[in-house]
Amino acid sequence: MINEKPFEIDVQNCVKTMLQDGVILYPTDTIWGLGCTADNEKAIEKIYQIKKRDKVKSFVILMTDVKQLLKYLANPVLGLEEIIQQFSEPTTIIYENAILLPDILMGENNSIAVRITKDSFCRSLIKRIKKPIVSTSANFSGEPSATCFQNIHSDILSAADYVVHWRQNETQARLASSIVKLNHDGSIQKIR
Repeated sequence: MINEKPFEIDVQNCVKTMLQDGVILYPTDTIWGLGCTADNEKAIEKIYQIKKRDKVKSFVILMTDVKQLLKYLANPVLGLEEIIQQFSEPTTIIYENAILLPDILMGENNSIAVRITKDSFCRSLIKRIKKPIVSTSANFSGEPSATCFQNIHSDILSAADYVVHWRQNETQARLASSIVKLNHDGSIQKIR
């Protein structure tokens, strides 16, 4: 049986931290990530600094469902929900013509990379804060992703404003999500 108290304490502390322009280090449906609310440019800038990452490379945005995603797409492809449902493993999808998000999160053609998360912790954060959240691997740019909490560099740990305790003891290696691009005609192009 899951002990709900530590889970709930971490959710509350993450929400409080993100609402105060902070950066969290948290478990996702894939690997551990650095995150903040997707509308907070100050916190997004801090994540770029922590990762020592070039701003040409944008971050993944986690959302809870297609309804939330549709708010951020100017011209969504027909049958979007069915397209997303075809992926059984965690998959990040790149969409063009995004709206209502800071330029710092946009790629070429106003594209955004979004993953609809099924992870209970991530979903709790997004629902509680009522906003999508940024997710980027908890590593320095160009270095291998940490496959579990124990592999996260101490400088990354100390740079986060809040480090989640939930799932820190898991030792099973996790993988980053697949990445695909959704084209205007509804076809899928595999990126990773």
